[in-house]
Amino acid sequence: MRLLRQLQRIPLIFRVPALVATLMVVISVIISERVLSRLHETQEQHLSGVVGTYLDGLSTALIPPVLRDDVWETYDILDRTRSVYRALSPLETIVTGRDGRVLASSNPRSVAPLAELPEQYADRPPSSNGVQIDWGKHTGFGKRALVYQGKTVGAVHASFDISHLIAERRQVLNTLLATNAALAIVFASVGYALTRRMVQPVKTLADHMRSGANAAPRPIALEEFPRREGEFADLFHGFNALVEAEAERRTLTIKLAEEEKLASLGRLASSMAHEINNPLGGLFNCIDTLKSHGTDGSVRESSLALLERGLVGIRDVVRAALATYRADRTGRPLTLDDLNDVRLLVGPEIARRRQTLVWGRCPESASLAALSGVAVRQALLNLVLNASAASGDGGNVTVQTRIDHEANVLVLTVGDSGPGLQKPALDVLTSADPGPANRTGGLGLWMVRKMVDEARGLIRIGQNGGTGALIELQLPLDSMLEVGHAA
Repeated sequence: MRLLRQLQRIPLIFRVPALVATLMVVISVIISERVLSRLHETQEQHLSGVVGTYLDGLSTALIPPVLRDDVWETYDILDRTRSVYRALSPLETIVTGRDGRVLASSNPRSVAPLAELPEQYADRPPSSNGVQIDWGKHTGFGKRALVYQGKTVGAVHASFDISHLIAERRQVLNTLLATNAALAIVFASVGYALTRRMVQPVKTLADHMRSGANAAPRPIALEEFPRREGEFADLFHGFNALVEAEAERRTLTIKLAEEEKLASLGRLASSMAHEINNPLGGLFNCIDTLKSHGTDGSVRESSLALLERGLVGIRDVVRAALATYRADRTGRPLTLDDLNDVRLLVGPEIARRRQTLVWGRCPESASLAALSGVAVRQALLNLVLNASAASGDGGNVTVQTRIDHEANVLVLTVGDSGPGLQKPALDVLTSADPGPANRTGGLGLWMVRKMVDEARGLIRIGQNGGTGALIELQLPLDSMLEVGHAA
C-alpha cells in the first residue's frame, strides 16, 4: 500500500511513459519467449532431419562390413562420408557390433576398436526421433540401430557440433532485445510527449484556480487556450465564464453593501434630525426667556444650564454619527467609547418605537486594542438595528458586552423580543458558505458575518427568553481586522 501511494505521488507526465515502457517490456518478454521457443523447435527439427539423413546413409553402407566384423572397411566408410557431411559438423562417429563393443570410430586414437562404448554415448536414453541435444555442451547426439533381416547387428553413434545453432539463437536474442528496447524508448518518448501535451491544459487550469484561492481569480488568456476546439477549450470557456460571474457578483455585493449603508444612514439621519429638532424648540424658548428676563439671575442660570445640556446632547449625537459613517482607514483600535456610541446612535430609533433598551457596560479595565473600532462598532450597530426591527413597537432589546479572560475574547450579545431568526438570516450567520450578500438573508447580517470571519471569531445563536433571538459574537483579542472593508 505504501508503494502504491508513493507511485501515485509521481506526476502523471512521468507515470504514463513509465507504464507504457513497462507494458512494452512485458510484451517484449512474451514475444521473445515465443520467438526463441519457436526457433528452438525449428532448430531441433532441422537437426533431426539432417542427422537422420546422415545416419540413414551410414546404416545402409555399414551393414555388410558390420556383418563381417570388418574393422577396416567400416573405418573406410566413416572416413569417406566425413567430407560429404561436413555441413553437419560431425564431431565423432562410432560403430558398435553385436556385442555392443566398438567396431570402428572416425577417431581411432580417441576410441580404439573393441573398446567399451564411451559413457557419453552409452548413457543416452532413446528418443523418439533418435536425436538428443545437450545445449550446455554445445553438442548433439544421434543413434541408429543397424538391422538386418529383422535382427539388430550393431548400431551407429554420432555426435555433432551445434555451436552455430547456439550462435544463431544468441544473434536472434540480441536482435530481439535491441528492437524491443528501441521500441520501448520510442513509445515511452511518444507517451511522454502526448501526456505532457494533454496535461498542460489541466496544469494551466489548476494554476488559475490556485491563484484564485488567495485573490480574485483571473481569466485564462486566449494565448493559453488549446489550439483545437475540444473538451479542454470548453472547460477553459466555462472557467472564464465563472470568473466573470464571480467578478459581477463581487461588484454587485459591494454595490448592495453601499446601498444598505446609505439606507441605514438615512434612517438614522432621520431619527437624529427628529431627536435634534425636539431640543431645538426648547433652546429657542430659553433664548426668548433670556431676552425677556435675562436680568434675573436665577432665570439666567437655569436657562443657561438648559442651553448647555441641550447643546451637549446635540454635539454627542453628531459626533457619534460622524465617527461611525465617515471614511476611516487608519486602523484605529476599538475603545469602550465606540460601543457607547452605538447606544447613543440607536437611541432615537429605540425611542421612536417606544422600546426598552437594556445595555450592559463592559468593564473599564478591558484592553480592546487588538480589534478594529470601525469594524466592531458597525457590526454591533447592525445587530442592534436588526434587533429593534424584529422586536416591533414596545419591544425589548438587550445588549451585553463582556470580556472572557480565559478564552481571551470580547463577547458581544444582542437579544430581542421578536419571533426569532428566519432561516435565510440564520443561514447567513451560521452556514459554512454564506454566499453573496442578499436582501433575503439581510445584508447587515452578512456584513456582521464577514467581520467575524475576518477576525477568525465565532457566532452563536440562541433564544432570548421564549421566542426572541439571541446573537453572540466572540471576537479574539489577538486578531487584527481589515478596517478597509468594515462597512
